[in-house]
Amino acid sequence: QLQLVESGGGLVQPGGSLRLSCAASRFTLDYYAIGWFRQAPGKEREGVSCISKSGDSTSYADSVKGRFTISRDNAKNTVYLQMNSLKPEDTAVYYCAANYPLSDYVCHKQAHVYDYWGQGTQVTVSS
Repeated sequence: QLQLVESGGGLVQPGGSLRLSCAASRFTLDYYAIGWFRQAPGKEREGVSCISKSGDSTSYADSVKGRFTISRDNAKNTVYLQMNSLKPEDTAVYYCAANYPLSDYVCHKQAHVYDYWGQGTQVTVSS
């Protein structure tokens, strides 16, 4: 079974940057579309970004557009989420998820689409 491990979270000041990584073990990520989600205390899980299996298509939530960038490095079997200009409202546990897509060129930010999930990494934006 595909196993995902997130890393790169931590405490950062407003305006700072972090890069989250989503690495896979046992199986290659080449065959999967990947999504990044976050959940803050007392709030529903939110789809932040996704990248298609091919890497050609990406999508972002309006709240992070222009600040976050998703990318994939199949040689390293890793998907990244570069987060710049971080705000206190970005504070949450961030999860990556994978699904085996019907299309190489489409991804989704809806959680129910995804079959495999990581354990999450905490991101805290505070001064």
